[in-house]
Amino acid sequence: MSEITPEVVAEHGLSPEEYERVLHALGREPNLTELGIFSVMWSEHCSYKSSRVHLKKLPTKAPWVIQGPGENAGVIDIGDGLAAIFKMESHNHPSYIEPYQGAATGVGGILRDVFTMGARPVANLNALRFGRPDHPKMRHLIAGVVHGIGGYGNCVGVPTVGGEVNFHPAYDGNILVNAMTVGIAPTDKIFYSAAAGIGNPVVYVGSKTGRDGIHGATMASADFSEDSEEKRPTVQVGDPFTEKLLIEACLELMASDAIVAIQDMGAAGLTSSSVEMASKGGVGIELDMDAVPCREEGMTPYEMMLSESQERMLMVLKPGREAEAEAIFRKWELDFAVIGRVTDTGRMVLTWRGETVADIPLGPLGDDAPCYERPWVPTPRPAELIDLPNQHIDIAADLKVLMGSPDLASRRWVWEQYDHMVGADTVQRPGGDAAVVRVHGTDKALAITTDCTPRYCHADPVEGGRQAIAEAWRNLTAVGARPLAATDCMNFGNPQRPDIMGQFVGCIEGMAEACTKLDMPIVSGNVSLYNETKNEDGSGSAILPTPAIGAVGLIDDWTRSMTIGFKDVGDIILVIGERSGHLGQSLWLRELHGREDGPPPPVDLERERRTGDFVRAAIEHRHVSACHDVSDGGIAVALAEMALASGIGAIVDKPQPYPCAQSFFGEDQGVYIVTVPDHALVPFLDTALVAGVTVEPLGRTIKSRLIFERPDRDCVVTLDELRQAHEAFLPKLMGADAALA
Repeated sequence: MSEITPEVVAEHGLSPEEYERVLHALGREPNLTELGIFSVMWSEHCSYKSSRVHLKKLPTKAPWVIQGPGENAGVIDIGDGLAAIFKMESHNHPSYIEPYQGAATGVGGILRDVFTMGARPVANLNALRFGRPDHPKMRHLIAGVVHGIGGYGNCVGVPTVGGEVNFHPAYDGNILVNAMTVGIAPTDKIFYSAAAGIGNPVVYVGSKTGRDGIHGATMASADFSEDSEEKRPTVQVGDPFTEKLLIEACLELMASDAIVAIQDMGAAGLTSSSVEMASKGGVGIELDMDAVPCREEGMTPYEMMLSESQERMLMVLKPGREAEAEAIFRKWELDFAVIGRVTDTGRMVLTWRGETVADIPLGPLGDDAPCYERPWVPTPRPAELIDLPNQHIDIAADLKVLMGSPDLASRRWVWEQYDHMVGADTVQRPGGDAAVVRVHGTDKALAITTDCTPRYCHADPVEGGRQAIAEAWRNLTAVGARPLAATDCMNFGNPQRPDIMGQFVGCIEGMAEACTKLDMPIVSGNVSLYNETKNEDGSGSAILPTPAIGAVGLIDDWTRSMTIGFKDVGDIILVIGERSGHLGQSLWLRELHGREDGPPPPVDLERERRTGDFVRAAIEHRHVSACHDVSDGGIAVALAEMALASGIGAIVDKPQPYPCAQSFFGEDQGVYIVTVPDHALVPFLDTALVAGVTVEPLGRTIKSRLIFERPDRDCVVTLDELRQAHEAFLPKLMGADAALA
């Protein structure tokens, strides 16, 4: 038995004050196994000890919300006896340390969160943030992460239908890999994790337990140096083929009434799953560690409880149903073992080789875990832009630069490595405003998106938080979907730094306001803190504040979903929404002038709601033939993306309200570009007038070029030139790795 010294306590990520709480909770000194259990359950990753107090500010309820935060995933009613179940999770530190397995097991973990609740997964998405493209490690990290996501998702048979990829030096030493899964389940067959029934059997199913991933949750709750090789053993190893078997076996057993409660073994493995099930049910749990299936010799209870080996689940069954359940899992060639029972003690008791090796009250591990109100300071608002660059520009030349820049270049190299069509229900492939996936066997479809603009959040967290929600809501609206709910993945630096905690608090404030005004509650999510790298002087280099948002909406008839591509030559191009020519924090300012300054664009939530509701109605009434929301790069980039998606060009021949760069590259919020056939123009404008929505004429669609008519000269670029600039960045960056895809 190892002696518990201050050094051992510190190695487990517990502060001296937290260790005093452990002593008080037990009334004695813990043994190493008990210390390890407290360590992972009180880690930032599992306890949310720095964020819980602020997360409570987010709206989580609506008439269509069946289950909000607190379960494995959020659940919303989509009608006709069906529910959508979804969540987003982070796997940031593991993906920096070992990019292939880190990303792959991130996908595996979020899949389990969803099918644990009885849903068949129907779509995966991901939100990725990398550092400077020319950073010496970045090509290796990009290749590993993309291949890991594709390798796992493709093998398990769930389409990867959308996501985002961004680059910024702030992620040089700490990339972000956020994974999202959406599933469908009958509303009367949703499964929860609260254990119940004193004496009921606790069963372990799936893969055997190994030594991979031990202390993964603790590792994910601390910053680290760029030399992270010593942390490689904390990264889990995934097996997508076993995950596929586990999905089928679980869904087969779920078709019966044998399951009382079910929980996947994610972060902190057997520890978190057993503690969470017992705590939520208000019961105790007793586990026989000799019964845990292990794939390595001589594993100790400490290793078994803290292992994060993948593809494992914990269940409470009704008494007498063990043989029925075992037969199903053996048929699917998976391990099955009865490893414990539900008790009435309110304690976790572990036995091994005839002795009690842990005896811990559950309260301190769960609801009574530490909860801190960290000191925080608000982020100073940036000064207004007063020295705008020269407005007399060649729009076409600047547009080519932007379309080939890291944040706007084509992601085709990425998404072509993902199977986005498996299941045959993908209506809209990657590349549009939102993915659209048909609800199998119905006319309905789910629209799904991920979004966030970290540079806005860094400049003004409150405004950035508003914009992250509004942008996701807008993406769903642009494909014709009614936004229903969101999940979040809150990626921030060290919460013990008041400035970082201020970013978190500000983003939560903005998100909460936008969720309320746009009627899109947060139903699940994840917090990932300590995303920063220690410098040689001991200071930390934090990522940009990145509250990634995953959102889901509903389309009643999937054939009415809208796409971004122009449809016909001669259609009228209109701008919907009010423009102000905002260039602060814009990509044009950064990529063309090397500046990241000014405030981010303001978000008027009432106007956002009014404009979006009108756009959705116009799509429903088939008044518009194409639709795209304006975001990074402004109107010029939106037009270019619509043109490249269709092979049809555009002429912008109407006077603009602002100087050149502001009009075409300003990143005004709540703005859409639509095309309207001539015959639909009058009813479209009549409806806009009634709705009180601003409509500006922009031009018409033409063949194969973008033409921007200006008083002094026309700016012209062919679609071939644009496509060449747009498609070149990632294949050129990845070099030989591109050929591997």
